[in-house]
Amino acid sequence: MLDLKDFIIRVFCWVDDSLRPLGRLRSRGFEPGLRDSEVLTMEIVGEFLGFHTDKGIWEYFRRHWRTWFPRLPSRTSFIRQAAQLWALKWRLQEDLSRTLGSRESRLHIVDAFPIKACGFKRSARSQVFKGDAAYGYCAAKKEIYYGFQGQLVITPSGVVTSCSVTPANVSETRGIWDVVPGVQGMILGDKGYLGKPLQQELRILGVDLETPLRSNMKDDRDPAFVRCLLRVRKTVETVISQLTERFGIERTLARDRWHLTNRVARKLLAHTVGVWLNVSLGRSPLKMEGLIAA
Repeated sequence: MLDLKDFIIRVFCWVDDSLRPLGRLRSRGFEPGLRDSEVLTMEIVGEFLGFHTDKGIWEYFRRHWRTWFPRLPSRTSFIRQAAQLWALKWRLQEDLSRTLGSRESRLHIVDAFPIKACGFKRSARSQVFKGDAAYGYCAAKKEIYYGFQGQLVITPSGVVTSCSVTPANVSETRGIWDVVPGVQGMILGDKGYLGKPLQQELRILGVDLETPLRSNMKDDRDPAFVRCLLRVRKTVETVISQLTERFGIERTLARDRWHLTNRVARKLLAHTVGVWLNVSLGRSPLKMEGLIAA
């Protein structure tokens, strides 16, 4: 367990150490007054504390931590600088994921989750993401929504290995191709990924896709293996629940693909940092509650 000051310091030190080998991040122009490592620290810590918008993060640090971040710019400048770092967030998340052994794992779990662009009643007249978003169906909540679908691949310990965002009407069997590159071994999915053609195509890439079968289908696999499959798959449900409830990934409140991509990357990075801190403290990787002392 860390107090908030230690949490901020640890996050900043990791971010700063991770950025240092990259050298100068901007090919031209002046460096901003607020360092990129400070911006990323604020974003990661802000997500953990429940501030899921750029405005909320900026206001929190302006009120409570101005002495620690004395060069905090205007809200507009902070939001712009944070969004410009979207690709860096994806890179840092991937690098930290590798550090936690995601690419060495021979077992992964895949699942999809909704990312809503706006309320369903407003979707018919909304101009948000027009031409990008689509209507989709969330089987877990048994509802139609307007927006995007996230495809998530994790390790059995809960480390996010890869993630993609597609329009909500893209099927899981199509979306999986965005997240399997680099994954080897067995990958566990739910019934949305069921299908012999998909299994055969993935096997060519060295990926063994296993899913539960429908009740009217004969299953020749060992019952113990099937029970183990269902038990291990619950980990991805836990991760998606954390991303939804703690990090608010289902409602990013973005109005364009650039800010959507940035905020999804930020939430995934914050979750992975949480896993890394838990592991370094000898805690259960997905035990986010209690990581920061109240």
